[in-house]
Amino acid sequence: MQKVADHFKKKFSEHLEDLKTLVRIPSVSFVPFPPAEVKRCAEAVAKLLKKTGLENVQILEVAGAHPYVYGESLKAPGKPTLLLYAHHDVQPPGREELWQTPSFEPVLKPGPGGDRLYGRGTADDKAGIIVHTAAVSSYLETLGKLPVNVKVIIEGEEEIGSGHLLQFLTQYRKLLDADILVLTDTGNLASGVPALTVALRGMVGIGVEVRALTKSLHSGMWGGPIPDPVLGLTKALSQLVDASGRIAIPGVLDQVRPLTSEEEVELKKLPFDETEFRKESGMLSHSELLKEGSTVFGQLWRLSSLTVNAIEASSRKQAGNIINDLAWAKVTIRLVPDMDPKKVMGQLQEFIRSKVPWGLQVSFTEEACAGPWSTEPVGPAFEAAVAAMKKGYGVAPYMIGCGGSIPFVEPFAKALKGAPALLIGVEDPHTNAHGENESVLVSDLYKSCLSQIYLFSEIAARF
Repeated sequence: MQKVADHFKKKFSEHLEDLKTLVRIPSVSFVPFPPAEVKRCAEAVAKLLKKTGLENVQILEVAGAHPYVYGESLKAPGKPTLLLYAHHDVQPPGREELWQTPSFEPVLKPGPGGDRLYGRGTADDKAGIIVHTAAVSSYLETLGKLPVNVKVIIEGEEEIGSGHLLQFLTQYRKLLDADILVLTDTGNLASGVPALTVALRGMVGIGVEVRALTKSLHSGMWGGPIPDPVLGLTKALSQLVDASGRIAIPGVLDQVRPLTSEEEVELKKLPFDETEFRKESGMLSHSELLKEGSTVFGQLWRLSSLTVNAIEASSRKQAGNIINDLAWAKVTIRLVPDMDPKKVMGQLQEFIRSKVPWGLQVSFTEEACAGPWSTEPVGPAFEAAVAAMKKGYGVAPYMIGCGGSIPFVEPFAKALKGAPALLIGVEDPHTNAHGENESVLVSDLYKSCLSQIYLFSEIAARF
């Protein structure tokens, strides 16, 4: 193990360069960004897996989906097989004028906690790919083999809800058999403080369009008798939550499973500093923290929330004195245990339709519909993960929830008949994933790679 770890330390700068190469590819999976760039990134990932020493590397296609990438090393007879997951697609860059560095040009510079690599995908989730490849190559380049069997699967449409996941799972099921899932797409509790994620919120997402006209009109010549679709949409959106920010759609919160007293006790053990939380999130000083429940962590991980992610009518650059013909918004609800995504999808659409005034035309597009996931962190796989992260980071990990969603987890855990799922990652509260100036703390990337190296050994010793 020392030989493998020492080799990794010498090669870490090369792994960082591999990450930079991937970040330079704008693999945004959202429409209307070019799908050719996502495919180009898949090809770059396949090239990296081959360089790593993995075999049977291939790009896996599903009709209508962005490509997955697969590779394997199955030369440890009698030892468990690990399915290592990450994704190579990324979020749109957002507002370019707010980036302090070019969004798709990785730049290393000082930041919170130490040196950080800035750029879209540096943390979410191209760093996750590097965690896998760094660990695998460290073994293969020193010992010529791994202590466990591994299959690597890198998805290309996670950021848009993994809409073709079930089709993919059906088409390539036999290829993906494994005993343990290892997913590098979550975060740590704080910089340098590792975590194992044991619960994820699900997500329902829709696009809602409200239309009043077949064309935009002069607001002076026509204003008054003509209904404004932007006002109509915002009237409906404003009723989605109550004065305290809680979801106000009838029946939605009735599905939320209450926290047990044991869960409340564990959540209160986690260190929380409201001043630091406000700083990490970028909240303005006079913005009110909308607290619900006994802890903020409980609210983030085990309570449902609703967000208007985007709203559009005209634009700042094209804002004329007009009555817009239509208005559009994207609305998402994060789901927690016992919430049925299809039921919530129907409740959300029905509520918005009932609140749009003046007989305006309403239409919906369903963009995401994935349930929540949770696990009990017991057994040898979790014991191995705790031991490995303690060696890699120097401190034991916390068991935490995650307010985000990874649609891959639940269906794969079910397909593999309850195989334990180890969710780890390199994000921290300063990463700003999905926002401008996304970054990864380089020291945490280093420690996460080292932890994965130890994880292979710890699992081999326990099975």
